[in-house]
Amino acid sequence: MDEFINGKNMLDLLEKLVNIDSGSHYKEGVDQVGYQLVPLFQELGFHIKRLKQEEVGDHLIVTHPNKEKASILIVAHMDTVFEKGTVATRPFKIEAGRAYGPGVIDMKASLVSVIYALRYLKEVGSKAYQNVQVILNSDEEIGSVTSRELIEEEAKGKSFALIMEPARRDGSLVTERRGSGRFTIEVHGKAAHSGIEPEKGRSAIEELAHKIVKLHELNDHEHGISVNVGIIEGGDAVNTISATAIGHLDVRVSTLEQAEEVEHKIEEVCASSDVTGTEIELTGDMRRPPMLKDKKIEALFNIVKNVGADLGIEIKDTKTGGGSDASFTSAMGIPTIDGLGPIGGNAHSDKEYLEISSLTERTLLLAKVIERLNQKKK
Repeated sequence: MDEFINGKNMLDLLEKLVNIDSGSHYKEGVDQVGYQLVPLFQELGFHIKRLKQEEVGDHLIVTHPNKEKASILIVAHMDTVFEKGTVATRPFKIEAGRAYGPGVIDMKASLVSVIYALRYLKEVGSKAYQNVQVILNSDEEIGSVTSRELIEEEAKGKSFALIMEPARRDGSLVTERRGSGRFTIEVHGKAAHSGIEPEKGRSAIEELAHKIVKLHELNDHEHGISVNVGIIEGGDAVNTISATAIGHLDVRVSTLEQAEEVEHKIEEVCASSDVTGTEIELTGDMRRPPMLKDKKIEALFNIVKNVGADLGIEIKDTKTGGGSDASFTSAMGIPTIDGLGPIGGNAHSDKEYLEISSLTERTLLLAKVIERLNQKKK
């Protein structure tokens, strides 16, 4: 592997990042990840703009002063799904060619990869690294609620978007993703003792049960529509008619038309009560549009595939039902490739891992892709 992409140094940085708790709702930890990365970008001559956030970590915009209008956008996130205290129970470790730890593949290895890819380009004398703008956001794992507008604003005028989610287990990149949405159904009823005066109660749980059945009837897996009430809350005691009940709904779709149609049907289901005397409050929306493999994405993938071939790496692509920030840039018509991070698996679990050999390999691939795209005209 090239002398400027040093695997040991990369692993040392990865260990530092993994051993920082940075769950989406732990602002202090996510900001600490940013503090580790900022000086590394500054060493390469980049300027950092910090967008302060109150409830989540600050977002960072990384831009080189020599390129007022960079044409390549890289998007990576600093947050993980793991709560504060996770690192104490299972810190970074290396075992049998794999690295383990919270967020090691999703996506702290990708953060390391971005730094070293840009460093490589600078060290070999390529000015391509100056034509890159990097967005490091802090809330991707909870839907990029505060960073979506930032990503879409900075993506305007860009020629290419490279999203640093990890590659699939077999090394495939991602060229298609399903759209996703989150909704909350809050039902208000009337409490009563279930033994003494049950007739005076109006069960919010019963009403929510009716809604769950109707919502699950919207599933059409054959056509890529998934509707699932994954969490329910409600009730105070087993002998009390429930006054409140809450259902949390996850939605996945394959097309923009499906997104509009399913959202409308959800609103219809929740527009009226089945249990007299209960009221329903629906909140939420379709958070991410689907990423569709169009001709622009196909052309960009072929560039990456050719770069991979030059390096002796067979590059394949796939589609996935998970969401990412690639949905935002692709919906804007910007050629977008996702899954450009290193290879690993079991993300969001205590068995999450990185294939260590892929860390340097995919970093060099990223650097060479940036170099190739820099040669392309807008």
